Amino acid sequence: MSALVRQFPADNLHVDDLPYRLSSWAFDNPENIGLWVGDGQQLMAWAVLQTPFWAIDYACHPDAPENLHGRILAWADGRARRVLGTPSGRPTWFVNVLVSQTGRIRDLEQARFACQANVGEDSWSKVLMRRSAQTPTADWSPPLGFTVRLLAGENEVEAYVELHRSVFQSRSMTVEWRARTLRRPEYRPDLDLVAVAPDGRLAAFCVCWLKQDSEQEPTGQIEPLGVLEEWRRLGVGRAILSEGLRRLHLHSADRVCVETDNYRNAAFGLYESVGFGVMQEVLVYRKDYEAAYA
Repeated sequence: MSALVRQFPADNLHVDDLPYRLSSWAFDNPENIGLWVGDGQQLMAWAVLQTPFWAIDYACHPDAPENLHGRILAWADGRARRVLGTPSGRPTWFVNVLVSQTGRIRDLEQARFACQANVGEDSWSKVLMRRSAQTPTADWSPPLGFTVRLLAGENEVEAYVELHRSVFQSRSMTVEWRARTLRRPEYRPDLDLVAVAPDGRLAAFCVCWLKQDSEQEPTGQIEPLGVLEEWRRLGVGRAILSEGLRRLHLHSADRVCVETDNYRNAAFGLYESVGFGVMQEVLVYRKDYEAAYA
């Protein structure tokens, strides 16, 4: 599954950070995963109902049959209906798609997914941002009394999970999920950062992912990054992000990507302030199930 995404990175939002998403507890139930194979058992596509993200993740080989994307959405639709009301279910599912992927957009709309870009007060869209290695990296020191350091391995996973849940106001992150990321072969402990407040509590986190292979220059991705609400607007986020970028550049990453909400989002301003620019617009498509299938 990972190899299919890495073979065609331009078609996918999550590439370098895919190990993070492949570690989620959605994979505890194999029925949440769909695989499509071609001649010679070559993997042509996969899909996952990512319950923690309320999202349908999938990847498709560019040479797959034209109707395969529609079949993926039909499988996801059937699975979403079957698991409604179970721990794997959600009343609403989202799909993120690059604005350039017009064929996928057509299929999503035919499958009764609705674009959220212009729905009024709750409009939602995203951007894929990129930062070149040639962009100078400023040394943003943390505020007085704060320190930025590496996560202390599995011994600090529980404290990280408590922080993650507080930052995102969600209990989707679990100790098991976070611990699995530390055991992935792609995981690099020198790219897993936390910020510590003056009182000793964890205040922020920034996990960086690095993709290295023999055919392409190393690339990086930020996922996830968060700052506890009481410590925001002090420069903690900029300090931990700049340290992550510095470390990625030490690994010769020629570019770093991040996906975030649109221009109205505070995170967008943070990334823009350290040299990220919009690479492509990302549309968010939504389909509700509770009313339709309850």
